[in-house]
Amino acid sequence: MLSGPLVFDTHEMGRKPGAERTFTKTIKAPAEMGYDVYAVPEGSTIELELRLEAIMEGILATGTFSARAVGECVRCLEPIDEAVTVGFQELYLYDAPSNQEETDEEDHVLEDELLDLEPVLRDAVVLALPQNPLCGPDCPGLCPECGARLADDPEHTHGEAIDPRWSALSQLAEQPVPPADQSESDISSDDSKE
Repeated sequence: MLSGPLVFDTHEMGRKPGAERTFTKTIKAPAEMGYDVYAVPEGSTIELELRLEAIMEGILATGTFSARAVGECVRCLEPIDEAVTVGFQELYLYDAPSNQEETDEEDHVLEDELLDLEPVLRDAVVLALPQNPLCGPDCPGLCPECGARLADDPEHTHGEAIDPRWSALSQLAEQPVPPADQSESDISSDDSKE
């Protein structure tokens, strides 16, 4: 038998189209409400507003919930903590379709007149939250060379970039130049000593 804060009993509504019930609840968030980098933390507070309405095929669950989503920016790794409000609407069938071809894996069926809202909320959160959250739309990210956060220092630079094909020339420029009065024979004899 289903149980938990997101399980609602529809027995009182019967199967009379037009019957309606509303709920306003504050509950603790279940696990896995989002992505690894951005999610509603397990155990955090969720404000739920729900309307259950009986129709011919089943119970139509419509509502919104508000929570705090936390994570980190995928560009600069700064913490993100934002309020999110997500709307949802889902039909819970009274009975599973008798024909296997009509069955859809997305169909939700009442179990002993109990409606489990947790999978619907989890899907709604995953669809509402960005997969790649940003601390701001214009976040420049991190410096690819040293990892400094570019938003903190917009003028950040490491000098002029050198084309790798010319890097051997820069090594020659760093070698000491022999004095002008040294003859060629002295230079070759110095090389032979090494």
